[in-house]
Amino acid sequence: MSEHHKLTEPFTDRNGHYLKAECESCFGLCCAALPFAASVDFARDKDAGQPCHNLQSDFRCGVHTDLRQLGFRGCTVYDCFGAGQKVSQVTYAGEDWRQKTKTAKQMFEVFPIMWHLHELLWYLNESLNLEVTHTIHVELQTALDETEQLTLLSPDSLLKVNVDAHRAKINLLLLQVSELVRTEARRKLKKASRTFNRGADLMGAKLKGADLRGANLRGAYLIAADLRGADLRSADLIGADFRDTDLRGANLAEALFLTQAQINAAKGDSLTKLPTLLLRPDHWLSQ
Repeated sequence: MSEHHKLTEPFTDRNGHYLKAECESCFGLCCAALPFAASVDFARDKDAGQPCHNLQSDFRCGVHTDLRQLGFRGCTVYDCFGAGQKVSQVTYAGEDWRQKTKTAKQMFEVFPIMWHLHELLWYLNESLNLEVTHTIHVELQTALDETEQLTLLSPDSLLKVNVDAHRAKINLLLLQVSELVRTEARRKLKKASRTFNRGADLMGAKLKGADLRGANLRGAYLIAADLRGADLRSADLIGADFRDTDLRGANLAEALFLTQAQINAAKGDSLTKLPTLLLRPDHWLSQ
């Protein structure tokens, strides 16, 4: 493994809670709490708080192996950063919403808040495991501790958390992390990195084989872009939209702030290099 990422398995927060989805420990919260609309990603509409018609009594999906074929591609992309099991097993101590129907609505409202907090924990844990960020480790550790404490609040208290304000505060630190990582990349390359404005429109862009090491691609729209064989090491990819992005043969092994959901939304192959903690999606094999 490179010096850039030294994260260990399993990827947990300091309290030992997985920051990866563990569906067998969840009460199907993403299948019940979240809404979706009929589109290329979902075959039908579903309101928030309405359990999906494919959700079984044991909280498993009845069509899990056929989701893409049945028009539910969006389900195969989603990742909760472990928020589902945190809400199910910690916040509500293992009491599911079917047993405690009076708390179902509250649990469904708590889940998205926990998702946001766990996403921030993912980024903060990654940041703390980068040697180049040693100058701000104290600040990062403090932010991580504060975020973890929020995840352990009671349901009533979680509903009062100002997630937007907390995310904005954390983002200032993540911007510092990005600058440290990309500056180090430029120093090693001895040249300037590609520059893009935040939220750059790169939909369908022809970037095959592009050297994007250390590039700032925060929030970039890379929908259906051709990134075959591109080098994205040390590139900041937080919030980048990878829907149908062609990543075959691309090098993302040391990409910054990349998530499983982004990878799940893209197209790739056995030659695509991924960060150690991200899994190669099963559907890549059939594309």
